[in-house]
Amino acid sequence: MVLRSFIILILFVYNSAFGQIKTESFEFIHNGKKLRGLLDLPIGQKPTSVILIVQGYGKSNIVEGNWYYDLRSNFVKLGLACVIWDKPGCGKSEGEFDVNQTVQSSADEVLSAIKEIESKNIAGATNIGLWGISRAGWICPLVIQEYPKIAYWISVSGTDDKENFGYLLETNLRIEGRSETEIQLLVSEWQRGNDIFRKGGAFAEYQKATQNLRKDSFWIFLNNSSETEESYLSKQKQFISEHHKFDRKTGLMIYVPNFRKTLMKIQCPVLAIFGEKDANINWRETIALYKETIGKRTKAKLTIKTYPDCNHNLKSCKTGGMKETIENSNKYQPPCDGYFDTMSEWFKKIVL
Repeated sequence: MVLRSFIILILFVYNSAFGQIKTESFEFIHNGKKLRGLLDLPIGQKPTSVILIVQGYGKSNIVEGNWYYDLRSNFVKLGLACVIWDKPGCGKSEGEFDVNQTVQSSADEVLSAIKEIESKNIAGATNIGLWGISRAGWICPLVIQEYPKIAYWISVSGTDDKENFGYLLETNLRIEGRSETEIQLLVSEWQRGNDIFRKGGAFAEYQKATQNLRKDSFWIFLNNSSETEESYLSKQKQFISEHHKFDRKTGLMIYVPNFRKTLMKIQCPVLAIFGEKDANINWRETIALYKETIGKRTKAKLTIKTYPDCNHNLKSCKTGGMKETIENSNKYQPPCDGYFDTMSEWFKKIVL
């Protein structure tokens, strides 16, 4: 892999309640493509650490949209340098956006950024940590496995060892007012349809197995359009060619084989934060998994914090459902009370 990058110029100097922040352009090469992002630095002091923000699912607009500014500012206030970038094909990053980018590919991307930070000897580079949300719960442990010098990890709304869609579907159907009988029927149809799809079953068989599910308004909301045989077969061919692994008992996809063993190897301090109204990931399962793995490692110093009225993005909410979250996505929503304080106090006590 050829790896080049440049810290080009100072873009912004912010004055806020967090203090002055100097923001520079951060660029690095991954798989032959230049990815562009931001490096935030405290003014008037040398950073004690560099923290990388590892994003969750979906497209990004980090540079133009100045995404995660409140989070980044909080880290800079603590004396940290903060690095974040746009995914391939997003913002001004080169390449094509792949909605199905594997977690291993995303982890390799993070490792490329770390190599760049070290090669440029950015202040704080001897003490690199990770903050990651949602699917980053799979990405960050892979990074730590390949780069055991990671000093700490903040896992926000982290994933357990299997795919989360079954939980997402069931929880949101309940929020949408379906009866328990209806939920059981619709989830079982999804499971059956998923099984047919991944094993190469015919489109007609899939249609028959999911006839009630496909008529449900929440399912229609998720999928936007009706599936055609052509699109079904195209997606199926691609999916099967990727040789995914599945849990025999539940039929759920496994994104990181031997994930429990991967977590057991983590020896850095870990702060795990969850919203108790998270309708995307099964936060209770993740907490149990972390306790059974990371929690048994003395050096890991696992700390867990939950917030009663917070959603997947750690924003205050009424239901935590996907519809509510999407409807509020274009509005500024302050983080849940105490969320930033929890991270700050943890840093001061455990890391700094």
